[in-house]
Amino acid sequence: MDQSGDVIVVGSGVIGLTTAVVLAESGRRVRVWAGEPAERATSAVAGALWWPYRIEPKALAREWALQSLSVYEELAERPAETGVRMVEGVMGESRLDEQGPWAAARLPGLRASTAEEYAGTGLWARLPLLDMPVHLRWLRERFLRAGGVVEVRTVTDLAEAAAPVVVNCTGIGARRLVPDPAVRPVRGQLVIVENPGVTTWIVSTDETAGTTTYLFPQPDRLVLGGTTDEDDWSLTPDPAVAAEIVKRCAVLRPEIAGARVLGHRVGLRPVRDTVRLEREPLPDGRLLVHNYGHGGAGITVAWGCAREAAGLASR
Repeated sequence: MDQSGDVIVVGSGVIGLTTAVVLAESGRRVRVWAGEPAERATSAVAGALWWPYRIEPKALAREWALQSLSVYEELAERPAETGVRMVEGVMGESRLDEQGPWAAARLPGLRASTAEEYAGTGLWARLPLLDMPVHLRWLRERFLRAGGVVEVRTVTDLAEAAAPVVVNCTGIGARRLVPDPAVRPVRGQLVIVENPGVTTWIVSTDETAGTTTYLFPQPDRLVLGGTTDEDDWSLTPDPAVAAEIVKRCAVLRPEIAGARVLGHRVGLRPVRDTVRLEREPLPDGRLLVHNYGHGGAGITVAWGCAREAAGLASR
């Protein structure tokens, strides 16, 4: 059987599944190798607000982000199906003149927040907010409809992927599999609570305390965060940290203080100084395409990176 069109995508987070969708819909025969089901991937834990934040290289990341924004705007027309909604909120400690002309041109209604909306300096914006369990399920189903196959299997070496083209979307796993010591974890802890009526999101950064506090309203819950614990591999929620997260969020929205806690989540962001998105011809004639190191901006750049990775896989 001719296998020239066969591709194995290793990794089933938002980067892996989005890349697999683009490849499968271009006519390739694609298998996704997932170390665990998508609902247990790091992406499933993400707060999942679209915003090009702390990702390098900046110029490329902005282009990838804007491509992704166009897709999310379309998907937001079917929120129950895709998990994508356009939601208004405040990006704290941000100013219009810091964003560059792209922001005002591409984000209608972007403006300085008012004192009633936010106590500090901020931007009022309408941005894509993703319900990640729903979105990952939708991506998987779209991939399967395009003829793709998902195989749950543990990969200990990328050489196991016997296909003409292998796309490495392993996130934090790339540290061990490539191996690439430049990939490191930045731990994020979240608290999930009943939503007491919050309809807008807030991201607030306290440079002095070194904390970023955020709250994201989802259809059936409110997601509170968060932490940025560098080089911390622990996946166990810390009760003291959870209490502090709720306390910080309640400063922003007092009604959160009495909200019933539904659960706790921890994820490890795959941070790298720059995203690695490149092709690596292998000695045996196969092609390895790397697409990892997106940190906490995976959903923000997913479609732009997926399209570039698919292009690299077809040359």
